Amino acid sequence: MTELSSPDTVFVLVHGAWHGSGQWAATQRALAAAGAASVAVDMPGHGLDAPLPSGYLHVGQPGLSTERSALAGVTTDDCAAAVLDVLRQARRYRRVVLVAHSAGGGPASLAAELAPELVDEIVYLSAFVPAGRARFFDYLGAPENATARGGSLNLGDAAELGAVRINPLSPDPEYVEELRQTHYHDTPAHRFDRWRAALSPDLPLAIPTTPVIVTPQRWGRVPRTFVRCADDRALPTAVQDLMIAEADRAVPGNPFTVRNLPGSHSPFAARPRELAAALLS
Repeated sequence: MTELSSPDTVFVLVHGAWHGSGQWAATQRALAAAGAASVAVDMPGHGLDAPLPSGYLHVGQPGLSTERSALAGVTTDDCAAAVLDVLRQARRYRRVVLVAHSAGGGPASLAAELAPELVDEIVYLSAFVPAGRARFFDYLGAPENATARGGSLNLGDAAELGAVRINPLSPDPEYVEELRQTHYHDTPAHRFDRWRAALSPDLPLAIPTTPVIVTPQRWGRVPRTFVRCADDRALPTAVQDLMIAEADRAVPGNPFTVRNLPGSHSPFAARPRELAAALLS
């Protein structure tokens, strides 16, 4: 068992697109076994209380590609506010480590920019870092991301829907396999069906499209670590490395510490104990 350097550290865990606080549960158990406290955030429009398109759970899923999302009005500021609320509660611990996965990097970064005194370290788990380019879409459209999978998973017109929508409950086996190959290719097949059923279909469009402005004086003063997912098919290592390099150029006096983790974009599903060990290190 990995031992903590301090017994009063708390990890604040921020999920990525289509996920929720529940997906961190196995990682939280592994952290707890090592003596670390943790709390997982549900950003607005995610988790068990996420509103669903009206036809999503019905036969044939009517209107799924066209119905405007109930989350269209959710902003990055709203999501950062949810993170800040948990950070304020966590400040009773001596050391607060903010951990963000994937698209959660935007709201987490904004929270650290707004209140750097609440965060002792930020960990980006294959997550968006806005220091070099302010929008997640700016990195997703970069040449370094050309090998990423998953583009065929998106339904409808995101601008019309107000969300980036996927269909975790799709009856199409080819679609389901592409979802698995993109995000969960190293998760056992029998577990993947459980995981995809827990996903939400909508990511508020504001999260990947709204510029997140961070400064060296505030966000840049917080120590930060990037955990690279070495076989990530949703956010390839080339674009992970691009974000790291551009952030280090923006804040050269406080460069990233970089850790490597084998496997996919979703280590909380495939190898939660290894993920916990990486966080504890």
